[in-house]
Amino acid sequence: MSMNHAGWAALGGIRRSKEQEALTPGTIRRAWSFIARYRGRLIVYLVVSALGAVLTVVSPILAGDVVDAIVAGSNVNVVVRLALLIAGVALLEAALDVVSRWQSASLGERTIFDLRTAVFNHVQKMPIAFFTRARTGALVSRLNNDVIGAQTAIARTLPTVVMNIVTLGVTLVVMLTTSWQITLVSLLLLPVFLFPARSIGTRIAGLTRERAKRNAAMGDQMTERFSAPGATLVKLFGEQDHEANIFAARSDSVRSSGVQISVWTSVFMTMLTLVSSLALAAVYGIGGYQALTGSLNAGDVVTMALLLTRLYAPLTGLATARVELMSALVSFERIFEVLDLKPMITDPEQPQTIEPGGVRIEFNDVDFQYPAASDVSLASLEEVAVLDNRTSEQVLYGLNFVIEPGQTVALVGSSGAGKSTIASLVSRLYDVTAGSITINGVDLRDASSNDIHNRVGMVTQDAHLFHASIRDNLTLGHREVTDVQLWQLLEHARLADVVEEMPDGLDTIVGERGYRLSGGERQRLAIARLLVAAPDAVILDEATASLDSTNEAAVQLALDQALQSRTALVIAHRLSTIVDADKILVIEDGHIIERGTHDELLSANGRYAELYTTQFQQH
Repeated sequence: MSMNHAGWAALGGIRRSKEQEALTPGTIRRAWSFIARYRGRLIVYLVVSALGAVLTVVSPILAGDVVDAIVAGSNVNVVVRLALLIAGVALLEAALDVVSRWQSASLGERTIFDLRTAVFNHVQKMPIAFFTRARTGALVSRLNNDVIGAQTAIARTLPTVVMNIVTLGVTLVVMLTTSWQITLVSLLLLPVFLFPARSIGTRIAGLTRERAKRNAAMGDQMTERFSAPGATLVKLFGEQDHEANIFAARSDSVRSSGVQISVWTSVFMTMLTLVSSLALAAVYGIGGYQALTGSLNAGDVVTMALLLTRLYAPLTGLATARVELMSALVSFERIFEVLDLKPMITDPEQPQTIEPGGVRIEFNDVDFQYPAASDVSLASLEEVAVLDNRTSEQVLYGLNFVIEPGQTVALVGSSGAGKSTIASLVSRLYDVTAGSITINGVDLRDASSNDIHNRVGMVTQDAHLFHASIRDNLTLGHREVTDVQLWQLLEHARLADVVEEMPDGLDTIVGERGYRLSGGERQRLAIARLLVAAPDAVILDEATASLDSTNEAAVQLALDQALQSRTALVIAHRLSTIVDADKILVIEDGHIIERGTHDELLSANGRYAELYTTQFQQH
């Protein structure tokens, strides 16, 4: 297939694309609101750009004067002065251009900072349900690729528009006063510039939107597969070739959209260049005729020829700017799409304070079902065409129980019974569907999230750690803790000896998700992190479920330290670990079917006795 044929095939692919959607209403107004925060810098930049644009017209006029001086046989000094004046104008024009670019770059970078921090802060407010659905790579793409795409509108397109409008206006005035006939012929070719700009701009905006989606999908695959657990899974199942094929297909789709964008841009620019050449021919033809007949000076012909570039260059720039602006606005649109997704869990305007001291947790007729995808996510972040709007089945039904200060209450039951959901509700990772959960009499929905998390700590089965130092992982939310205190708490967590043997001690980097540590070490580090936070209530969500007996014993000693004098909600996989709990709740299908102490439940010979006997026989 020839390159020409391939180009038109690409155009055909564009023509069939459904990605020619209009921008969301209000996108331009909202984009402007971010730029308008820096009005002073914007005004300076516009003034400098306008002055630079005016100077671009001065050089052609002076060049015409030089030609006239030569034809008239003027003194050499006149020509030299004109030449020096042209050089001075060029230097001033260059200086103004540098200042203009500096102002636009500063404005663009400030706006990028505002956009990026706004998206990051907003995403952090989203509920856990959002993160369980959204692709990490897609979110990273919004913070990187789309924010940088939005910068184009500020740092490159906006300067072009301002300078070109001023240049175009001044050029038209000078051309009309020099030769209205030539100017009229030049303007007759304007429709060739204007009509393609609209349709091609829309096409390229659609392609840019699709390209951004494909880039996000490709980035998401890399983010997930390049993580330690992802890479391990791929290797264990020999999926390297399959993953390579998927990545190649996604990368090829990005390449294809890039080709299509280039072809359309090239076709458009070729048309503009052709029209500009035709106009230049008209200048020399009409201008030459007028010069020979004496109605126009030879210098004026040169001036008109040079001014023509000042006429069509701004027109080309404005037409191209529309294409660039549409592409940049697509980036703004994708950013605003995330910012418009409302967090389901928010702090009240005037939160109630949870009284200090021991923590009393009470469930009052609590029902819960997980939110629908349309309530917490975006189709573009999940790589699906349409979000699943179906509501989930109810998970919890009318739960009523109380954990008194200092008590340990354990939850047991089958997998999927709703135990981890209960733990998530106490930490207010989700809000109840009906009923209420109170801490010291304060409904969680009436308290601030900081107050809740300062009073309630949690250790999960997957003790997640950041790719940072041991110190940074231990002091999350409590950066003021001293090293002396950290070593004491590591001792309580039965981890001090292990950290001391590490090459950099507290400064040792634990690796992504803590994969440089063993499972038991990660779990004890998570417990130490809990001790640093020193909450009054503790939630343990199967904290020892995935450990061997040796590590379990070490972790259990650390847990005993963590639970001392604290209210505790413990989700247990191994029932031997909760025989001393003050109360045990048996959860099945979202209902509490049994409650009591270990001995009472064994005597009842119900579901708990069945679970306990089964585990005992297995061991």
